[in-house]
Amino acid sequence: MKFFIDTANLQQIEEAASLGILDGVTTNPSLMAKEGISGTANVERHYRTIAEMVPGDVSAEVIATDFEGMVEEGKRLAGIAPNIVVKVPMIKDGIKAISHFAKIGIKTNCTLIFSGAQALLAAKAGATYVSPFIGRIDDINWEGMDLISEIAAIYQTQGIKTELLAASIRSSKHIVEAALAGADVVTCPLSSILGMLKHPLTDIGLEKFLADHRKVQEAAANA
Repeated sequence: MKFFIDTANLQQIEEAASLGILDGVTTNPSLMAKEGISGTANVERHYRTIAEMVPGDVSAEVIATDFEGMVEEGKRLAGIAPNIVVKVPMIKDGIKAISHFAKIGIKTNCTLIFSGAQALLAAKAGATYVSPFIGRIDDINWEGMDLISEIAAIYQTQGIKTELLAASIRSSKHIVEAALAGADVVTCPLSSILGMLKHPLTDIGLEKFLADHRKVQEAAANA
């Protein structure tokens, strides 16, 4: 399973990359705004910087919601760097834009997926990735992981090559569950990735190993 980080923060991307496990990045207008980045030129400059930091795909989201606008904006974003993937919303004109991009060789990530039907339609249009939002589904008291399992089953049954990208990850547990459910990719905050390192028995075990080492060193020094 691929690990993407969901942020526009360069320090967090650098830290995730330093672990040697980072495969890509996803961003959106909200994440850009969180970093205080606004204006088309500044946003595109920031995308270029991110694309230079990671070898894998970087999702850059269109703002337009009409077909012509998405195509124009998507072509501009795709021209920033070869690893830019154009992020398109799951709407009627979005599906039309994904189909158009697929025909001209531009990778796409269909975002805001909340049903198997939407995921099937996006794949049929030629999306490179689909992004079901697990956490937001959990927020309305439905099981987000059920959707991951459903989409994974549909894609496997139909031999669909579109990658299933589990988004709106809220915890390390979500990452593991998404892997079990058949996700090809997870995109998550740095905190969720770092949380995977933690286990109380690891801490206890390491503390004991170090304590035993100190005893041996002290015994050798006093011999």
